Amino acid sequence: MATTAQLFEEPFDADEYIERLAWRTPGGGSKGGAEAFDPKRLLEEFKNHIEELKLLDERIQRRVEKLEQQCQKEAKEFARKVQDLQKSNQVAFQHFQELDDHISYVATKVCHLGDQLEGVNTPRQRAVEAQRLMTYFNEFLDGELRSDVFNNPDKIKEAADIIQKLHLIAQELPFDRFADVKAKIASKYHDLERQLIQEFTAAQRRGEIARMREVAAVLLHFKGYAHCVDVYIKQCQEGAYFRDDIFEDTALLCQRVNKQVGEVFSSPETIMAKLIQNIFENKLQNFVRDKLEESRKTDAEQYLKDLYDLYTRMTALAGKLTEFNLGTDKQTFLSKLIKNIFSSYLENYIDTEREYLKSRSTMILQRYYESKHHQKRTLGAGGIQDLKERIRQRTNLPLGPSIDTHGETFLSQEVVVNLLQETKHAFERCHRLSDPPDLPKNAFSIFLLLVDYLCVDHIDYALEIGLAAIPSPDSKNANLYFLDVVQQANTIFHLFDKQFNDHLMPLISSSPKLTECLHKKKEVIEQMEVKLDTGIDRTLNCMVGQMKHILATEQKKTDFKPEDENNVMIQYTNACAKVCAYVNKQVERVRNSMDGKNIDTVLTELGVRFHRLIHEHLQQFTYSSMGGMLAICDVAEYRRCAKEFKVPLVLQLFDTLHALCNLLVVAPDNLKQVCSGDQLTNLDRNLLHGFVQLRADYRSARLGRHFS
Repeated sequence: MATTAQLFEEPFDADEYIERLAWRTPGGGSKGGAEAFDPKRLLEEFKNHIEELKLLDERIQRRVEKLEQQCQKEAKEFARKVQDLQKSNQVAFQHFQELDDHISYVATKVCHLGDQLEGVNTPRQRAVEAQRLMTYFNEFLDGELRSDVFNNPDKIKEAADIIQKLHLIAQELPFDRFADVKAKIASKYHDLERQLIQEFTAAQRRGEIARMREVAAVLLHFKGYAHCVDVYIKQCQEGAYFRDDIFEDTALLCQRVNKQVGEVFSSPETIMAKLIQNIFENKLQNFVRDKLEESRKTDAEQYLKDLYDLYTRMTALAGKLTEFNLGTDKQTFLSKLIKNIFSSYLENYIDTEREYLKSRSTMILQRYYESKHHQKRTLGAGGIQDLKERIRQRTNLPLGPSIDTHGETFLSQEVVVNLLQETKHAFERCHRLSDPPDLPKNAFSIFLLLVDYLCVDHIDYALEIGLAAIPSPDSKNANLYFLDVVQQANTIFHLFDKQFNDHLMPLISSSPKLTECLHKKKEVIEQMEVKLDTGIDRTLNCMVGQMKHILATEQKKTDFKPEDENNVMIQYTNACAKVCAYVNKQVERVRNSMDGKNIDTVLTELGVRFHRLIHEHLQQFTYSSMGGMLAICDVAEYRRCAKEFKVPLVLQLFDTLHALCNLLVVAPDNLKQVCSGDQLTNLDRNLLHGFVQLRADYRSARLGRHFS
C-alpha cells in the first residue's frame, strides 16, 4: 500500500498512474523486450491492486465520516458559545446605557450649578473691581497717589491696566464737575504710555524679546500703540542699510524682522505690512527719485537704463517679499506700493522711449554716412526725378548718367547690429515698463521706428543708390556692385526677421496688433523685393551687355570662314574664351550673393539670356566647313560653361544649340536625316532652315530644297 500511496502523488494523472504501475510490475513493461512481457502476471497485479484500492477507499470513507461527525459536534458547541456571548453583550450594553444616562444627569446638574455660581461670582467680581477702581479714583480726586501700584516701577503693567480703565471711565464724566480729575488721569495716562514706549524701545535695543512682547501686549489697549509700532519700525531700520545695494539690504531687513514680529506682536502680518510700506514710501521712493531725477532731463539713455533697472529690481524685491505673511492680498498691496513710486515715470515712458530711439537711430546713421564722406541724397522725391526712376525701373532705359558709388554698397552690418541692439533694449524695457493693456500698442510703435530707420532710411536708401548706380547695358567694362548690395540686404533681412520673431512676437502674439505687424512687415519686404528684383534684372542686362561687347570686339567674321581652311589650329575662338571666363566669374558672384532658391532663379534667368545672346550672335555669320567645326567647338565650350550654372534648363538649351550647329557641317545628303534626329525633330523647321542658310555652300549645294 505504501507503493500505492506513492503512485497518488500530486498532480494525479490516471494514464500516468497505470503506466507507472505497469512499469513497476515485473514483466509488465517494455523492459526486456517482447519476450519478457507477461500479460497474466500483469493482469494478476492489476486485480490485486484493484482490491487494495477498494480497501483504501473504505478506510478513507470511514475516516471522512468520523471527521464529519466531529465537525458537526464542534459547530454545535461553537453556536452555543456565540449565543452565550450575545446574551452577555446585551446585558453589558444595558448597563452602559444606564451609566451614560446617569453621567448626563450629573453633568446637567454640574452645569446648572456652575451657571448659578457664575451668576453670583460675576457681579461680585465686578463689584470688587468697581470698588478697587473707585479707591484709585479717589486718590486722583484727592490729588495724592498713595497706592504702591502707582509709585513702584516694577508694577507698571498693573498701573497701566488701572489707568487705562480709569481713562475710559473719565471720558464719561461731565467736564464741569470733574475737569481737574480728568486732567490728572489723562496726565497719568500719557505719562504711563510714554514710560511703556520708552521701556519697549530700551528692550528692543537690548534684544529682550520677552520684555518687548510683554510691553507690547500692555500697550495694545493704549492709543499710543500705533506710536510704539512706528518706533519699532524706525529702530529696525537703524544700521540696516550699510551696503551699496539698497534692495538687497531691504530683503535682508524684512527677513530678519519677520522672524521677530511673530514673537513680539499679536498681529505680525499688520506690522510687517506697515514696515514694508514705510520702507517703500521713504527709503526706496527717495532712492528712486534721486537716481532718476538727475538723468531725466540730461541723459535720456541713462534715464531709461536706470528706470528699467530700478523697476526690475523693485519687482524682484516684491517677489521676495511675497514669502512673508502680509495679510490677505499681498500681491495687490505690493503692486500698489510699486505703482505709487513709479507712476509719474511710467505714464509718459513710451514717449521718452520713442524720442530716445529716434535720436539714437538718427545719430547711428549720421555717423555712418559721415564716416563714408557721403552726403545723403533725396531720392524719389516726386516730379521729374520720380518719373525718370519709374521709367528706368520698368523699361531699363538709360535716363541720364548713373551714380558712381566707387563700389560702396552703403549697407553696414555694424549699423544694422547697433540699430537692432537699441531696438532690442527698447522692446525689453517696453515689456517691463508698459501696462499690460498698452504693451501691444507700445511694442508696435517701437517696431514702426525700426522699420523707418532700418528698412527705409538704411536698406531702402542703399537699394535706391544701388539702382541708380547700375550702369546702362551698353556700358563698357562696367563694375556691377548691385549683387554686393543684394548679398548684404539678404543678411540684414535675416537679422531683421530674427528680431521680429524673438523679441516682438512674444509681446503682440495674443493681441489684434499682431495682424498689423505682420501686414507691415510683409509690405516692407515686398517693396524691397521689388527693388531687388529690378536691380538684379538690370544687373543681368548689364552682364549680357558686357558679353555682347566682348563678342562684338573680339569675334571676327574670318573666325568662321578662314581664308586657309587647312591651317586652323585653335580649339575655340578668343571671343568664346573671354565670354566664358566672364560668365564663370559672374556665376560665382551670383552664388556668393544669393541664398536658397534665389540662386537657381537668378542663374536660370542669366543662363536663358546667355543662350539667347549666343544664339543670336551665331546667326550673324556665314560658315565654311572648317568654320562650322570651329562654331561647334565654341558652342561646346559655351555648354561646358553652362554646366557651372547647375540648372537643367540652361544645359538643355545649349545641348539643343550644339545640335543646331551640327547642321553647319553635316554632309548635304545627310542633312534631312540629322534634322529628324531626337534633339531637332521637335524644333520649328524655319529655325532649322535659318541655321542651314548660314552655310557657305547653301546655294551651291542647293540645300534649300530639303525645306521646300
